[in-house]
Amino acid sequence: MATYGFGERFTDHLVTLTWTADAGWAGRPRVLPFGDLPFSPAMAGLHYGQVVFEGLKAYRRRDGALGTFRPDAHARRFQQSARRLAMPELPEELFLEAVDAFVARDGGLLPADDPRLSLYLRPILFASEASLALRPAREYTFLLMGFVTEGFFSDRPDPVSVLVSREFSRAAPGGTGQAKCAGNYAGAFLAQRQAADAGCRQVVWLDPVERRWIEEMGGMNLFFVRGSGPSAEVLTPPLTGTLLPGITRDSLLTLAAELGYTTREERISVDQWREESESGLITEAFACGTAALVTPIGEVRDGDGGWLVGDGKAGPLAMELRTALTDLHQGRVDDAHSWLRWATTEER
Repeated sequence: MATYGFGERFTDHLVTLTWTADAGWAGRPRVLPFGDLPFSPAMAGLHYGQVVFEGLKAYRRRDGALGTFRPDAHARRFQQSARRLAMPELPEELFLEAVDAFVARDGGLLPADDPRLSLYLRPILFASEASLALRPAREYTFLLMGFVTEGFFSDRPDPVSVLVSREFSRAAPGGTGQAKCAGNYAGAFLAQRQAADAGCRQVVWLDPVERRWIEEMGGMNLFFVRGSGPSAEVLTPPLTGTLLPGITRDSLLTLAAELGYTTREERISVDQWREESESGLITEAFACGTAALVTPIGEVRDGDGGWLVGDGKAGPLAMELRTALTDLHQGRVDDAHSWLRWATTEER
């Protein structure tokens, strides 16, 4: 059976569009063969980090149709990220046109008989002007590429272990934490390496001021479950400006409420997470994101200590939400919110 590692083998095409200070967004998105790009060593994005991106997925329905999940919400977050880095905002209609063009051209590479797989789309905008002037660039390039992928962690919802980062912060108040920009991820790699050295799959970020409030996990949003059964509560840290407003996070809050659970945004400290886990009040914790879907957390490590969440296994509420989300992705239930944008693919 073929394997599809995350971001390792790209499809045949990409979509591109250019913005200049004189002409703005010129023309329509163009589909080109995937390949290396020529650029100047003085390209501003390479030096000053004016680079933002998105990550979204298309899924295949049983009848063969391909649906891209919430591309309009991703388009708006892409605009928000660009705005924060003083970059031009790609109009939503051009973003959606690029998505449609890419899925139509390369969507046929997504196998029809393997529901484990999805087509991951990576839009990116970067400063392409050849200038080292300390100002926003006057030319930007938009690209959209993609790849067929399995789950980010695993095709099975196996619980992951996480390490609380006490040494590093992901973002600061007034910074770029709520933007999906390249520098946020590069700055997280060292803490992620420490987590791996400790035998953990991911790092948990704390607030950058008091260093006690839980914010997010790696590049994913976090959820906690208090109680069990129909009266369980689903909690997630509030959007403070220092963490990314996840599209999957927003979707799960909606789905959990529709399933009858109480949902709430609430600050939770590390000590509180430990105490409520050990007392049995917090029964589950899970991360979510476009790549990770819904991933249970089984064990937390903090310095020399740590604790299990629940019994260390995947919890029932996390699995219920994961199923609700994947059923929606693959068209097995009614799309009541019109979150999927359906497309046709070209004959290959």
